[in-house]
Amino acid sequence: MQYRTDLKSGNKLSIIGFGCMRFPKNRTQIDINRTEQLILKAVQEGINYFDTAYVYGGSEETLGPILAKNNLRDKIFLATKLPHVKCKTYNDFESFFQTQLKRLQTDHIDYYLIHNLGDTHLWKMLCELGIEKWIKEKKESDQIKNIGFSFHGIHNEFLNLLDIYDWDFCQMQYNYINTNYQAGTAGLKRAAEKGLPVIIMEPLLGGKLATGLPKKAVNLFKEANSSLTPAAWALRWLWNQKEVTVVLSGMNDMSQIEDNIETAKNAVPNMLTPEEERTIDSVIKVISASYKVPCTGCNYCMPCPHNVNIPACFAAYNVSYTVGLFSGMQQYVTSARLLDPQKKYAASNCKECGSCEKKCPQNIPIIRSLKNVRKRMEPFWLNAALNFYFKFIG
Repeated sequence: MQYRTDLKSGNKLSIIGFGCMRFPKNRTQIDINRTEQLILKAVQEGINYFDTAYVYGGSEETLGPILAKNNLRDKIFLATKLPHVKCKTYNDFESFFQTQLKRLQTDHIDYYLIHNLGDTHLWKMLCELGIEKWIKEKKESDQIKNIGFSFHGIHNEFLNLLDIYDWDFCQMQYNYINTNYQAGTAGLKRAAEKGLPVIIMEPLLGGKLATGLPKKAVNLFKEANSSLTPAAWALRWLWNQKEVTVVLSGMNDMSQIEDNIETAKNAVPNMLTPEEERTIDSVIKVISASYKVPCTGCNYCMPCPHNVNIPACFAAYNVSYTVGLFSGMQQYVTSARLLDPQKKYAASNCKECGSCEKKCPQNIPIIRSLKNVRKRMEPFWLNAALNFYFKFIG
């Protein structure tokens, strides 16, 4: 395992971090046994940065007992996040934090983030509630070792947030498709200039850069180096940049851990050859012409009050362009449950209430995009076929 030094604290962090938002599930519940095996394997292979959050349903409650049971707490750096949107009073900071300590079965958090801090206005509102005083008390008591923020917002606000407080680290969405999106490359470099370790989330754009690439893009990668998977290309592109400290990966299968570990073994800054960089540039051009909705599947827009499975609708819609209409349709019929007479999760259930758009960290025009999904994925002939199915078969 390769490690990069957090210059603020001196901690040596594994270049790959375990993102704990997408633990494997057994139907609707987190599969504890499978998750435990993944965590044990990750630590055994040298991964020492684990990232969770209060709002990752069941994640903290799962991670904490596993770390305690296997005596792993002191072997890793633990990161979690304050759900600031739920904080209405000064006492709320402490209430949520103590709940997190209890869930995680620990007495301190190594890397604590203000979750999804999108602009300076939100930070100033938190300051009015007294968050600076609270952070100071937590750091003085050693309950919080390092304080940072995760970011989904526009570029200028990221730069403003870097300067508004003496942060210890930051976390941003970044991958070879998002170089000019949100914080972007310029934000990465600015954070590094300030001496902040930068934690990268969505390195594979919700998995789309691993398994959802257009066939032409996959072929470009294969022609350049058939031994590397698309996921490995994406990770190596990130680790090629010295400003990147840790890349988070939401690994929910043993093969993903093994692949990522293998890719990380020789990952150092400036390792890409000019030919490899040109390959990635070519892939970017192909992808940019294919993806219609830049949804990462973070689920912040959910639940929809009208039961639209928004991320699933967008995923199938994108697949219909990147892989093919037939594959997209198959995915849409399943994920939107079109074989349910009520079309429970379909885009056509959208009532344009707008609640989703207020919560989307990608600032996607969800209402307009769902109209496009409905037009492509619920054509008249499909509805006719479904009506026939319900009448004579279903």
